[in-house]
Amino acid sequence: MEVSFSQEIESLRLGQGQTFHGEGILAITKALLQSGVAYVGGYQGAPVSHLLDVMVQAEPYMNELGVHVEACSNEASAAAMLGASIHYPLRGAVTWKSIVGTNVAADALSNLSSPGVKGGALIVVGEDYGEGASVIQERTHAYALKSGMCLLDPRPDLPVMVHMVEQGFRLSEASNMPCILELRIRACHVRGSFEAKDNVAPPISTRALMAQPAGFDYMKLAHPPVTFRHEKLKGEERIPAARRFIVENQLNELMPGRFDDTGIIVQGGLYNALIRALQQLGLANAFGESDLPLLVLNVAWPVVPEQIAGFCQGKRGVLVVEEGQPEYIEQEIATHLRRLGIATPLHGKDMLAMAGEYSVEVLAGGLAAFAARYLPDAGTREGVTATQAWLAGNRERREAATRQLPAPLPARPPSFCIGCPERPVFSALKLVQQEIGQVHVAADIGCHAFGTFEPFSQGHSILGYGMSLASRAGVSPMMAQRTLSIMGDGGFWHNGLLTGVQSELFNGDDAVLMIFKNGYTSATGTQDIISTPDDEVKERAEDKQQSLVHKNDTIESTLRGLGVQWLRTVHTYEVETMRRTVKEAFTTDFAGLKVIIAEGECQLERQRRVKPWIASLLRKGERVVRVKYGVDEDVCNGDHACIRLSGCPTLTLKDNPDPLKVDPVAVVIDGCVGCGLCGANAHAATLCPSFYRAEVVQNPKWHERLLAGLRAALVNALRPSEIHA
Repeated sequence: MEVSFSQEIESLRLGQGQTFHGEGILAITKALLQSGVAYVGGYQGAPVSHLLDVMVQAEPYMNELGVHVEACSNEASAAAMLGASIHYPLRGAVTWKSIVGTNVAADALSNLSSPGVKGGALIVVGEDYGEGASVIQERTHAYALKSGMCLLDPRPDLPVMVHMVEQGFRLSEASNMPCILELRIRACHVRGSFEAKDNVAPPISTRALMAQPAGFDYMKLAHPPVTFRHEKLKGEERIPAARRFIVENQLNELMPGRFDDTGIIVQGGLYNALIRALQQLGLANAFGESDLPLLVLNVAWPVVPEQIAGFCQGKRGVLVVEEGQPEYIEQEIATHLRRLGIATPLHGKDMLAMAGEYSVEVLAGGLAAFAARYLPDAGTREGVTATQAWLAGNRERREAATRQLPAPLPARPPSFCIGCPERPVFSALKLVQQEIGQVHVAADIGCHAFGTFEPFSQGHSILGYGMSLASRAGVSPMMAQRTLSIMGDGGFWHNGLLTGVQSELFNGDDAVLMIFKNGYTSATGTQDIISTPDDEVKERAEDKQQSLVHKNDTIESTLRGLGVQWLRTVHTYEVETMRRTVKEAFTTDFAGLKVIIAEGECQLERQRRVKPWIASLLRKGERVVRVKYGVDEDVCNGDHACIRLSGCPTLTLKDNPDPLKVDPVAVVIDGCVGCGLCGANAHAATLCPSFYRAEVVQNPKWHERLLAGLRAALVNALRPSEIHA
């Protein structure tokens, strides 16, 4: 991994009397060490990647504490690590991005939750939900309900978040239930400070080993008939124990307000947005003190019926602020109130949006409706009327802006990084399909999913990380043309090897698989995988600008060992070679799995290695050559096929300098990394010969300076004299 977390690692060493300053997810990482965690695992994914990345790089310090840290191959293997807490008093924590990660881990979580845990088990999930999400709009709450796991949703304030980590381990041990700590994107990146404590070395650790394993206990297994007893234990002992712990330790926060005949019950993670919306209405001051009483659920499940009843009793109306659907919390609260005979009117999704992220604007609309019904003189209250006017103004401004547009604004979809080695492959695929016709493309999760956007628009389904080859199994037997499955090397190791390749070989299907081998799990933060060249290989490389992916053939040897007979490895930037190889895969007489390894190092990682190396050469005054590409504006005919075939952000348009020509010309702007795709496309697709390759020489030799001067003089001499009127 090229990204360094040295500064973050130092913050993990802070002790009693010192103050931690930083991001929420790093505060969670520090809290784990303060809680005496014995082992940590996980699968990287935004927004919680830093938790695992920092601990992996802090291996020497983790060894000092005796904490075992493991980068897991997927979320299922991470969840299975928590099995250590079933028999032993070991505190363990694992992390991943939800909801996709929790889907992968679901089997292990169910089998963990059934027997329960002895040591505290904490699952830190990045609740990737809302406008900034990169996954399906679902919630972790359902897994907590079905499997019987406590769900912590801490208020986005660093001291509260740290406290909930520490209490989460205790809650898990008191109830024998695993605990999920969900953190939204904004909570992970919220900045603040808290008073640090000394880190606690776990009593059982890599430095203090257990002499004997636990004795055999059939009740700790998760299969019938003991699972029937487990189910009773959940309802009769574990959930009641969790509720007692929540109340005794005041994990949920009750905040009074002067309008005590109303109230709001809110998920902890939504607290900051709620307070800002209340301030917008004039119902909270600058210090966050609300005029309406608040019950902040830092533990979203299980809710405590007595706590809910005590808050709602005697109120004219209560609003439940719960993001997403279904409204699990609102339904549970309504059920408890009904069973206790409390008739307090309950509102939630009737005043707030059923789905989508609860921004301040969305919350303000629901709060305004609640205030208009329950607050005295709400219609004349300055804050309420001003908010209603603000919301109406927002709608009017959006509508007015839309009316002023002659046409809808074009979409600006996300795209590959500049110089990404995966972009050339999709250019080649477009060219191939012009020859052989359209093919069914089973896409996958990863950077290559950007190929589903314009200008490529290739991909019929995305059904799970590494699942592309498996997802075409029902399509290919019904298709006259062979199907194409795409996955990355990260997806290959995560799931694709077994669910895809093994299954396809076992069933003897006829399909084409494209594996992007860029050397890292790039989409999750360019973490190392088993097929990443090691640091020693990188250091030995004579040419630091050369791609290093080919230094490791783990994927190829694995496929051959598994029985793949048709296997080709092609460098991704060789568009014409890739086009011929893909065409061969679709037209060959060979019936079976055909695998193309598209090899090209992640450009981000390459630049992280190359830029410091080049900078060091320049400081030494050594000669450095940098390749740049450009477009001859006199040759460019304005067809722009190059842009439609490439999609590179540095290949764009500018006004035609020729006043007799209307169409804009293509131009390569600053930011080009010299990957050469534009020229390779022009050659492979036989486009206009307007691209040129130039070499920018820094710290040139004396004879190069002399030659450049002579060339400049000659060019000036050959230029026609200016004609003056």
